[in-house]
Amino acid sequence: MGGILRSVNRVLLGLAGLLLLALGLAVLVAGFDLPRHLNFALPADWPWTATDDVLLTDAERTRWRSESWWWPAVIAALSLLVILLLWWLLSQLRRRRLREVLVETGDGEGALLRGSALEKVLEAEAAGLPGVDRAAVRLTGRRTAPQAVMGLRLEPHAAPGPVLGRLTEEALEHARSSAALEQIPAEVQLRTVKHRPERAL
Repeated sequence: MGGILRSVNRVLLGLAGLLLLALGLAVLVAGFDLPRHLNFALPADWPWTATDDVLLTDAERTRWRSESWWWPAVIAALSLLVILLLWWLLSQLRRRRLREVLVETGDGEGALLRGSALEKVLEAEAAGLPGVDRAAVRLTGRRTAPQAVMGLRLEPHAAPGPVLGRLTEEALEHARSSAALEQIPAEVQLRTVKHRPERAL
């Protein structure tokens, strides 16, 4: 599914880029009056042929203004476009979850380990550390160089320094050695459990 989405994303980006490039070139051809300077003729239905041509004429801009549906339709279309663009931007910024990790077997070959399996092992070991109430792990990066994004919820009186030390020396080191990796860089986000104060009667 992820491969299909990436392919669709690339196709849509390519089509959008080609459309914008064609539109920009069409405007530049008319804006710099290239047909006259370079002695070539544009097709009869070419939208812009002179330097004083505009993208939209006054008649085209005001054609539907008197219709009651015009402005609601424009606002709805622009709102939908903004929402889609924001969704696309956020999807590009979000780091994709790693599905597989390549484990070297030592004989010149390798085996594929499910990323979710390594995530669960890291979560279980991190959650078992003293001072950690809950752990969540997401693997990103490449299958030959995975990276861990970890969220730890600490107990109210836990010290972050010792927890991070044991996380590095135990959980991450065990995962690195078991997967025969040189390193597993980790980004750790810490939160503290907040208990509601009890009312004394």
